[in-house]
Amino acid sequence: MKKVLIVDDQTEVRELVRVTLNSGVYHIFQASNGEDAVRLAEAETPDLIIMDIMMPGGIDGLEAARRIRQIPACAKCSIVMLTAKGQETDRQASLEAGANNYFSKPFSPLELIRKVEEILG
Repeated sequence: MKKVLIVDDQTEVRELVRVTLNSGVYHIFQASNGEDAVRLAEAETPDLIIMDIMMPGGIDGLEAARRIRQIPACAKCSIVMLTAKGQETDRQASLEAGANNYFSKPFSPLELIRKVEEILG
């Protein structure tokens, strides 16, 4: 079963993504901040991480992506940024931090499902 880590400080967004993907095909983990995302990524080695950029606490999604990319077991995992920051500079910063894809909020659940299926097979 493929592992998906959902990272967002908003419980409602995490739940929406979880419900959108909950087809029994994925084992889903959740984190509400960047620090927990890095810890869970190291412990669980997810196949896909769906992560917000703007989160309170010590590190944001961009820094979390950089740190996750430094974990040898997670170097090849896919990272999708799902964020309210929709400027081209934000998209570019996400890709430079190690993200593979970028979605702006609000997002289309069907589009997210298609992208996840494309990434995970």
